[in-house]
Amino acid sequence: MGSLPADRLLAQRPFLVVGVDLCGPFYTSYRIRGKAPYKTYLAVFVCFSSKAVHAELISDLSTNNFVLSLKRFIGRRGIPYRIYCDNATNFVGAQAQLNELKRQFFNQQSVSDLEQFGSVHGFEFRFIPPRAPHFGGLWEAAIKSMKTLLVKYISQSNLTFEELQTVVIEVEAILNSRPLTPLTDDPNDGEALTPAHLLIGTSLKTLPEPQLNVIKESRLTSWQRITYLKQRLWDLWRRDYLHTLQVRSKWLEKQENIVPGQLVMIHDDNLPPQQWTLGRITNTSPGADGRVRVVDILTKRGTLRRPVHKIAPLPIE
Repeated sequence: MGSLPADRLLAQRPFLVVGVDLCGPFYTSYRIRGKAPYKTYLAVFVCFSSKAVHAELISDLSTNNFVLSLKRFIGRRGIPYRIYCDNATNFVGAQAQLNELKRQFFNQQSVSDLEQFGSVHGFEFRFIPPRAPHFGGLWEAAIKSMKTLLVKYISQSNLTFEELQTVVIEVEAILNSRPLTPLTDDPNDGEALTPAHLLIGTSLKTLPEPQLNVIKESRLTSWQRITYLKQRLWDLWRRDYLHTLQVRSKWLEKQENIVPGQLVMIHDDNLPPQQWTLGRITNTSPGADGRVRVVDILTKRGTLRRPVHKIAPLPIE
């Protein structure tokens, strides 16, 4: 397993280096008879140094609207130095929604426009390798289950834009309240450092609200539904998040480095039976420790870039 990148270890202000991820769609209602719900998406920014979260709603997947969400983010959090992003080929499944995300937002023109926008405003975009979500483990680890729960419980709730924005901001507060490390070594101190401490100087407090989990959702008023959804998400996410804090052993044994010229088999979830994707290594990208983690592979479909855990070298001896 590789060492943490330098951007994770520098003492710097929150949101100077961030990772961004998209999720959705959420079906947002006009609350007007005859008007069908429209799709809304969510951009989630995660700070590399403080693990703080900032969420922005996007009304569609156009590059222009994402740039507007970036401007809102910059207006409230300051200009970042670097933004890390995946390129949607991390989504291996054949779901229509993920294919739509890849087609509309991560096409070549959109990527070029985003890189140009960043260069004009003094920051850079960096895209992680295809099908390597662990390269974005920081923004995936803490919010993966929350994104899943949001899409599962809110995507079909037909909230208005204002109601959905309220739920998203309250979910953002939940993420920014998660404990990271003890504040002091005093055994009598029961406080823990949270991302909120680094943003506002203290922990986030929630307004006192009645427990609505025991009431059927159909009997709740509009504002009570928002509280119900937040409480439901909190109960489920807290349970899932605690599992991610357990110590796990992974990639502890050193393996031989991949070298150019090797014939490898490429992991592909969507291949039909009796077909295998083979390729020849043309280039390797070693890290600062000399370990190769990303390679370029020449195949019948052209050159692909993959992480090493998605390939299997064929034995030649």
